[in-house]
Amino acid sequence: MPGDSEDPNEDVQYHLEVGPDDVANAVLLPGNPERVDKVTALWDESEEKGYHREYRTATGTYEGAPISVTSTGIGSPSAAIAVEELARIGADTFLRVGSCGAIRPEAEVGDLILTTGAVRQEGTSDEYVREDYPATADHEVVSALVAAAERLGYDYHTGITASTDSFYAGQGRPGFEGFEAAGSDELVENLKDANVMNLEMEASSILTLANLYGLRAGAVCTVYANRETGEFRTEGESRAAETASLAVKLLAQMDEKKAEAGVDSWHAGMSLDG
Repeated sequence: MPGDSEDPNEDVQYHLEVGPDDVANAVLLPGNPERVDKVTALWDESEEKGYHREYRTATGTYEGAPISVTSTGIGSPSAAIAVEELARIGADTFLRVGSCGAIRPEAEVGDLILTTGAVRQEGTSDEYVREDYPATADHEVVSALVAAAERLGYDYHTGITASTDSFYAGQGRPGFEGFEAAGSDELVENLKDANVMNLEMEASSILTLANLYGLRAGAVCTVYANRETGEFRTEGESRAAETASLAVKLLAQMDEKKAEAGVDSWHAGMSLDG
């Protein structure tokens, strides 16, 4: 039966249990399956299309633009599976939506961080390509996210994200009974010195796979914790989802403008308002 095969050419994907008719071209990628309802509550309408393991998918419209959301669970291995299987059924634009820890004082709790590129401090992308291959966000996606945050009036920062495989040792936190991994005491300071904005666990693998496959991707995360100031609050959870949803609408407008102009890439000289 469909979904029982791990053949990547099957219409119904092995892990996500969705097919080509179930998703839009643009997909938001939160980690937590519980966030799917919070995302779709911002849309015009939505319908759940699949729920298997950590992967929960819904599709609908936001201000008339087709849009989907698929939760990926925690970390890059499961996020890469989502990107692989969504791409195989037609998705071509991916926006990581989540929470993060900021490591710069100007990024306050509740602010948004829009990723322009990512430090690949996770192992999943290493299994795809050489370690010095850059994890960069698509310029159209970054532009759309900036425009969306501006229109919504949300405080935001653009910059480099570090993606890790470990919430504890990989982000310089003590492990069980105070265990400290070698170099963990210097990790955050070294990243700050390199002008990195924030820490999370999925962006670099999503960006790397999108670049390898010629797809568009970006990331927007709400700051829950600031490692510099010691603040922690689960504040502004919906801001990242609303910003990403509006960005999908703006990307659809960009695509229309490109088609009208007969060009391959949107640029700042192409107004979205007229």
